[in-house]
Amino acid sequence: MSMLTPPGMGGREYRITGGKYPRMRPPRRRGRLVAAVVASVAALGLTGWGALQLIDVFTGGGDTASATGPAARCRTKAAAAPATRLEPLPKPAGITVNVYNATRRTGLAKSTADELKKRGFRIGQVGNASKQYDKKVKGTGILLGTPAAQHTALRVLATQLAHADLRADTRKGTDVDLIIGDAFKGLAKQETAHRALTELATPQPTATGKKSC
Repeated sequence: MSMLTPPGMGGREYRITGGKYPRMRPPRRRGRLVAAVVASVAALGLTGWGALQLIDVFTGGGDTASATGPAARCRTKAAAAPATRLEPLPKPAGITVNVYNATRRTGLAKSTADELKKRGFRIGQVGNASKQYDKKVKGTGILLGTPAAQHTALRVLATQLAHADLRADTRKGTDVDLIIGDAFKGLAKQETAHRALTELATPQPTATGKKSC
């Protein structure tokens, strides 16, 4: 074996000519490198697809999905429905109002009763408030009636007096009381009261809130 024969050459002699030399290192494993790159790209693709799916679930799937997906169906089922009232509201002419003055000012009960009568209400008793309320009502006034009247007659009467306090008692009749308090400066303007009464008689639709998804 010659000094110029590298080990592993099978005992053959090679003459080195020119500027090229035999490759002594084993070839690089390019196949494994390419496979690793392909696997990485595939993993990144799957990760991105999964993230998009999660975003679609939590946001309703963008513009298209929001129009036809589950979120849209839920919103459709929660559409507005007409409001309903168990009992129709009475007209002012069907409400008997007792007017009582709980202040130190004189004449308020009479003048207030006269104004309510002009606005269509029926007037019952007029005078000073009972000892339970006399000089003890600091607000605008108290509207007093049966529990059933809280959503009917007293609501109608409340359109005539802003910031009145609605209360219920154990009376048997259908009449209601207006007890004038220290902050009373007069009934609401007739135009304002009429507008409030119209809005009260025409309730706005409310959402059903029913969802099955």
